[in-house]
Amino acid sequence: MAIIGALLSIIQGPNLWNALPDLMVFVAPLWVAVLFGVLVGWVWRPTWANSALNNFTIPATNYPSFDSLKSQLPSCFFSVSDNGSVEDCSSGSSGSDSRLSKLDGENKSFVGEGDLKHLGKLVVEKDGGPAWVKMMDRSTNNMSYQAWKREPETGPPQYRSRTVYEDMSPEMMRDFFWDDEFRLKWDDMLLEAETIEECPKDGTMVVKWVRKFPFFCSDREYIIGRRIWESGKTYFCVTKGVQYPSIPRRTKPRRVDLYYSSWSIRAVESRKGDGQMNACEVLLFHHEDMGIPWEVAKLGVRQGMWGAVKKIDRGLRWYQKEIESGTPLTHCAYMAHIYSKVSTKRMKYLENASNDSQEIETSEPTTANDEKPSGKNVPKLLVVGGAIALACTIDRGLLTKAVIFGVARRFAKMGRRL
Repeated sequence: MAIIGALLSIIQGPNLWNALPDLMVFVAPLWVAVLFGVLVGWVWRPTWANSALNNFTIPATNYPSFDSLKSQLPSCFFSVSDNGSVEDCSSGSSGSDSRLSKLDGENKSFVGEGDLKHLGKLVVEKDGGPAWVKMMDRSTNNMSYQAWKREPETGPPQYRSRTVYEDMSPEMMRDFFWDDEFRLKWDDMLLEAETIEECPKDGTMVVKWVRKFPFFCSDREYIIGRRIWESGKTYFCVTKGVQYPSIPRRTKPRRVDLYYSSWSIRAVESRKGDGQMNACEVLLFHHEDMGIPWEVAKLGVRQGMWGAVKKIDRGLRWYQKEIESGTPLTHCAYMAHIYSKVSTKRMKYLENASNDSQEIETSEPTTANDEKPSGKNVPKLLVVGGAIALACTIDRGLLTKAVIFGVARRFAKMGRRL
């Protein structure tokens, strides 16, 4: 009532023009609250609204997904072999839906020994990057999981995880990660998976993925080069984003250029304490730039990481039952059986070698004209003003207001590093 009384006193004043600045003080927060309410209502709209929207043609925008870290698991045509020689690998197809392409006449290796060196350094923590900060340690009856995070000076946040699967062989794990055809069954975020080219000599592949992003943002497209090495009964699997000019960019789905998701797989002793090496350890290293503010991406990782890990475990157990029942391997899984062998002496040398200019980069550099993800595109006044109006409207006590202001403050600070 005090607000209404103050508003009436302004309107009844002798000069309405002099009262306009005071009127704006009342009107502006109302509009901010309306815009904030529309934004929040659209983002968290119910399922029935989503189904209704499917009947209309509405242009999608590039807002972020909070569940996008599920892509943690994931070339060759003149590839470098272990002895340094160049192998000529022709294009191949994987099934009737696969495409054949000729790399526009270029002779290049998408995944080489430099990538193996980089992954080896990550495994032994000698890559020279910042220290890893632990963020999760959880387990189930047949799986244990630990996760770490670090934030380099440039680029998106990087994640490292260690998962130990009970009653699992490294070979089964390797095939599961490579089997795109089966992934389409258990990973509901994967819409399309297509083999573009492959090398039958060393198993290098170039594949295209299209991943679904929930809410109203556009899907994401990945062009991924991948290859497997084996050294000392440990598999080193590299998957990373590569440039592929013969596949043009589209407005939708949006192309993700910076993508790195690689892991090492080896047998370890079971936690059952029976001395048997019938458990499988997976060290995963993942980072990507999805074109969204990194603060939002970190929030999505924290909220969705454990659910994604449990979903992978369910898909793995399903895959294990299928293979053990006699289901034949798919072509993608068969390609995981073609890999390069590296001696343990050579692997030790790569892990301890100093970083030099010959080490292959895992991403394309960002040019000045590229659109860099930033949280500055969200007006601070809009977020904070909307939070003030919302907190004043909802009379739920001090705790509710503190939560609202806390969320608004974090979103208003997007683009700044924690």
